[in-house]
Amino acid sequence: MATPPRTTRPARSEAAGVSAARIRLGRVFRVESKDSFLLLGTTLFLVAFGLVMVLSSSSVESNLEDGGFFVQASRQGLYALFGVPIMLIASRMPERVWMTCAWPLLIISCALQLLVVATDLGVTVGGNTNWLALGPVQFQPSELIKVALVIWLGLIVTKKQSLLGDFVHGIIPILLVGGLAIGLVLLGGDLGTVMIMGGMLMGALFLIGVRFRLLLPPVLLGAAVFVIVAVSSDSRMRRINSFLQENCTTIDNDDCWQIQHGRFALANGGIFGVGLGNSTAKWSWLPAADNDFIFAIIGEELGLLGAIVVIGLFVVLAVAFARVLRAARTPFAKAVTAAVLMWVVGQACVNIGVVLGVFPVLGVPLPLVSAGGTALLTTLFAIGVVLSVARDPEAATRAAARAQARAEARAAGRTAR
Repeated sequence: MATPPRTTRPARSEAAGVSAARIRLGRVFRVESKDSFLLLGTTLFLVAFGLVMVLSSSSVESNLEDGGFFVQASRQGLYALFGVPIMLIASRMPERVWMTCAWPLLIISCALQLLVVATDLGVTVGGNTNWLALGPVQFQPSELIKVALVIWLGLIVTKKQSLLGDFVHGIIPILLVGGLAIGLVLLGGDLGTVMIMGGMLMGALFLIGVRFRLLLPPVLLGAAVFVIVAVSSDSRMRRINSFLQENCTTIDNDDCWQIQHGRFALANGGIFGVGLGNSTAKWSWLPAADNDFIFAIIGEELGLLGAIVVIGLFVVLAVAFARVLRAARTPFAKAVTAAVLMWVVGQACVNIGVVLGVFPVLGVPLPLVSAGGTALLTTLFAIGVVLSVARDPEAATRAAARAQARAEARAAGRTAR
């Protein structure tokens, strides 16, 4: 009885499918530049590290307030679960998409912030009215304004590229619209966020090549407004006086309490730390241990070495942004990258400086690390926009040329045989 011939077509077909999938996947990754991978990898590492530290720093207060040790950490993890895909999706969008939605996004975010400061929907936390309550959902429109300003700045710089050396026709329109958006946040009393947004706007313009002499008048005006608003509030003046007081020795003063216990936590950590999860400051001694002062918990549990690693990660993040900025080919890409660089790295410097006693308490979180859903989502989204402009547009062409050359070489070899 004859044995039926064996066929290898399905196996060959399956192998061909796997090979094609590898080629397609390879082409996708070739489109990304090395700077993109550096930025993406550092961001994901900081997010993962932040989830661990939020779990550690929030467990006690979470159990007292929410009835479970993991409630706050689970909530932060859920935000990260949504935020990372949003970042990856944003990284695939072309510039024209961002330019199209720049004005609508800025208008919507400003309208939401107007609801915060002009209606009963605004929620006051820590003396600042910067939260919007829509039913069971609470979020910070000021964080959305940051993203909107980033994209809008890229659009307006693209349109006014030839006028950026003209103060009247180039700089003033940017300052008027940007100042209006920042002013809405200032009406809520969130001076820390206003400072970050102002630094982001001015710093981005400087990094893309606007002359310093054109930026000096608005910088001086902004500094004057900052001082006036600061001295007009009793709570802010108490915080400033506590900062100026040597060692803030009045430990019974509420404004000194947070500063002192932040330093106690850092001192308790020493060089190697007391171990992950073993912080004593988080046991209701240090306010905002999982948010504004999470760096103090990092220093206590992981020690000086852990704190240096975190600072080093933000240095790497700054280097990644700088490399993307240097390689940017369009005005939009330059403006967006410069703005997000000033936002994320500048805010990290301010947060760490507050914990170390370099600045008075300003109430800004550590980007990508501190607890806070709105801040995490918007920061990841903004980094996704930078990743979208950091893609190497010539990589696909080079890959196709190499593939064509290999195919021609194989064809020539078969012909020779």
